[in-house]
Amino acid sequence: MNAEIEHKGNRFIKVVDGMESILEYERYDPSTVIFYHTFVPEELRGRGLATQIIREGLDWAMKEELKIIPSCSAVKKFIERNTIYSAYCMR
Repeated sequence: MNAEIEHKGNRFIKVVDGMESILEYERYDPSTVIFYHTFVPEELRGRGLATQIIREGLDWAMKEELKIIPSCSAVKKFIERNTIYSAYCMR
């Protein structure tokens, strides 16, 4: 389960056992991204993969100095539990 997370297009992808877990986003404007979809295959749930890809996506947005719109419920919950990201959020 030590697979790397790849940032490809508007997705963060982690492949485990041949299956993709993803976090998808789109640009709202040049300085803002909307994280709108997180998916982990049923067979892989409970391993913390969603947390890993969400953290990777949010860390990328912070590094790029982007504002975040968390429209995905998993991303919203993650930010509520990890308040360091709250300063970057537009609600």
